[in-house]
Amino acid sequence: MKKTLIVLATLALSAALVSAQDLKSVSEVFNSGAAALNEGNKTEALAAFQQALTEATALGEEGNEVAGNCRNVIPNLMVSISKDMFKGGDMDGAIDKAKEAVALATEYGDAEQAGSAQKTLGQFLVQKGSLALKAKDYDKAVESFKTVLEADPVNGVAALRLGMALAGKGDNDGALEAYNTAAANGQEAAAKKQIGKLYLIKASNAYKAKDFKTAVDNALESIKYDPSANAYKIAGNASAQLKDNKSAVEYLSKYVEINPSASDAAQVKSTIEVLKK
Repeated sequence: MKKTLIVLATLALSAALVSAQDLKSVSEVFNSGAAALNEGNKTEALAAFQQALTEATALGEEGNEVAGNCRNVIPNLMVSISKDMFKGGDMDGAIDKAKEAVALATEYGDAEQAGSAQKTLGQFLVQKGSLALKAKDYDKAVESFKTVLEADPVNGVAALRLGMALAGKGDNDGALEAYNTAAANGQEAAAKKQIGKLYLIKASNAYKAKDFKTAVDNALESIKYDPSANAYKIAGNASAQLKDNKSAVEYLSKYVEINPSASDAAQVKSTIEVLKK
């Protein structure tokens, strides 16, 4: 019996020594990550922290402190790396790394880090969508902006540019919905201007199709959002076609008032005098 107790005690002591050695090894890996980070070697640091997390987790309760420290560092470090990648021109790689940071922070239950990573990801996607919008790659732009809005429905900039991309695709109803979202989230002036353009296009198309009543209606709707000279001109010319001379004079006079140096200003003034008779 005594011999058995001695063997058990020896085994317990050995297990404790092994556990202590394992924890020391894990701590050394973590510290190597911290040293690499201090030297600006972010990728090397991330690899070390990820290794330390795996090994610390395997230790169970004894590794909880190191594992917690790793979780506190990894998502934010990933975000920092993603920003470096973005600045270096690797846009898609930066987006993937930021997505990974969001996923890990969420998995760790760290709402603050998840929110920070999501904000960075949103900025990347807005930039990607904006470049696509500039290149008139409307499908890619729509995809980017919709992804941002799925995670951040009150992102006014993304909503505004989504509207522009949808308008580029000819989806005016979708664009109008996006502009209204943008207007409700800090982009009211810019959104109203874009809504005005949507109705101006509708007015112009209706005028060309000789649907003068619809042309007037859409021109006036455009004016509510963006009182442009062109909107007043279409409203005036369409009203004249409808024999509504009083309204035509009103709208055309406003056109000349807003744009007195227009190449056709003299001609429009002559038209106004004829309509007054």
